[in-house]
Amino acid sequence: MEGLYKVLEDLVWLTQLGLSIIMPPLLCLGGCWWAVTRWNWPVWLYIPALLLGLAAGAQTFLSFARRMNRRAQKPPSRRGFNQHL
Repeated sequence: MEGLYKVLEDLVWLTQLGLSIIMPPLLCLGGCWWAVTRWNWPVWLYIPALLLGLAAGAQTFLSFARRMNRRAQKPPSRRGFNQHL
């Protein structure tokens, strides 16, 4: 049962990572599309919007990788109710 729990936990982490990486570029491009169609801004603004979204996705990935690296290096500490510091 513990193996199944670990697989499901990893699947949740992977799904969250995928959403956290793909949403910033989509939101930036969506905002740029809205501004271009609503206010007739120049079309070349899609390029900086895409770069900004990709940078935000990369930052999310690096933050996730650092957190997973720290989590893998630190042994889990399980303390009971009566085991105080």
